[in-house]
Amino acid sequence: MTRYYIYVLLSTKDGKFYIGFTKELRQRLTEHALGKVHSTRGRRYLRLIHYEYFINKKDAKARETYLKSGAGHDQIRSFLKNTLNEN
Repeated sequence: MTRYYIYVLLSTKDGKFYIGFTKELRQRLTEHALGKVHSTRGRRYLRLIHYEYFINKKDAKARETYLKSGAGHDQIRSFLKNTLNEN
């Protein structure tokens, strides 16, 4: 069964989120860590603070779109408030 992952990274450099989508979470995290992802290269180091998996690609993409919205960012801040306070 194929899994589709939505993940949230926190930049230790600027404290901002990066929200992504992938089918291979470990591989994608390695790419971020090595600076191979253009959009996060200058924001390293990154910490994985949340991920979700889906068995349906459309559901995963819809969740990614939501999390990238203002309401989605607010939701991340709300349900990860203790994690964010530790940083």
